[in-house]
Amino acid sequence: MSGAQLAPALLTWLQSHAQSLNQSADAAQQVLPQLVAAGLHRIGVPQALGGDGGEAIDAVDAIAHVAEHSLTCAFVLWSHRAFIDYLCVSDNPAARETWLPDLLQGRIAGATGLSNAMKFLSQLEPLQVEATPEGQDGWRVSGRLPWVTNLRSPFVVAAAVQTLQQPMPMVLAIDGRLDGVARSADLDLLALRASNTAAIQLDSVKVGPEAVLGRDGLSFLKRARPMFLSLQCGMSLGLARASLLAAEQVGSARDVLQPRIVRARAQLETLREAIRAGLESGRFVTDAPALFRVRLELAAVVQESVQLELQGSGGRAYLGDHLPDFGRRLQESAFIPVVTPSLTQLQGELSKLAGGAQ
Repeated sequence: MSGAQLAPALLTWLQSHAQSLNQSADAAQQVLPQLVAAGLHRIGVPQALGGDGGEAIDAVDAIAHVAEHSLTCAFVLWSHRAFIDYLCVSDNPAARETWLPDLLQGRIAGATGLSNAMKFLSQLEPLQVEATPEGQDGWRVSGRLPWVTNLRSPFVVAAAVQTLQQPMPMVLAIDGRLDGVARSADLDLLALRASNTAAIQLDSVKVGPEAVLGRDGLSFLKRARPMFLSLQCGMSLGLARASLLAAEQVGSARDVLQPRIVRARAQLETLREAIRAGLESGRFVTDAPALFRVRLELAAVVQESVQLELQGSGGRAYLGDHLPDFGRRLQESAFIPVVTPSLTQLQGELSKLAGGAQ
């Protein structure tokens, strides 16, 4: 699979901006509009809800195609598309009516904001946002979201919140235009700098019943996690494919590396099929460890693929004016192990589960 599946205008834009999007926030405001114009965020969204239809794996593939050219843009697409999926799995029609049309039209940016919640789900850290009742059906929300992507104004961010009135958390959608919402300056990232990634401070923000994505937050997070993680896997699929293609085109070392390139490509297709089957069958809802293992294996293939590109390129890879795309992909690959849930967190969760089974 290649960029041939992308609209020509988007493909041209990605190819001409990939380096600057990775290194600078100058073009950050253009990223989401470019993706929306190509319609990638509508893929896999049911037609009944205003999307273009298709299968869940089609949405993963869309992110993979973008990641072949820019992980920054794939990261933004992941965030926006993941928020759309939150609305698709929400049991609150008012939330869909409030947010989905604007998200599908690109009038507002969707920010996942659930990194802390996914860690909470795995008992890795407490929730950092609290809510107290306000009026008949409203809430006052306070706390901090330290790392959120796609905070292009205007935005709506998902947050898991703890309440004193109920033991289980809720998941809320919070409009960035509300009083009490403060966005920090962009975080000083090593790469992916045009991804509109920042922190959010919430100071007694008032929200209504339409903001509730999931009153039973744990049940909601378990429903949302399969697409949340599978869409992340699309970033690894695309980045690895790009490095393998480059490794195959570097010249004299190609014959020596070809068997490893072929194996890595086969691994990618096997893992993509595992994602497709797990999403289609619903297995990942009840068997999260199966998806954890897929993401861990994909991260390993990304590192192998980047190393193959480096070994094939030799010393030229260290000359920025010779192979700048390698330098960008090397930086991008360093993000794969740390995006939440990180590889360390996934490995810890699997070890904990294995220990409990003994």
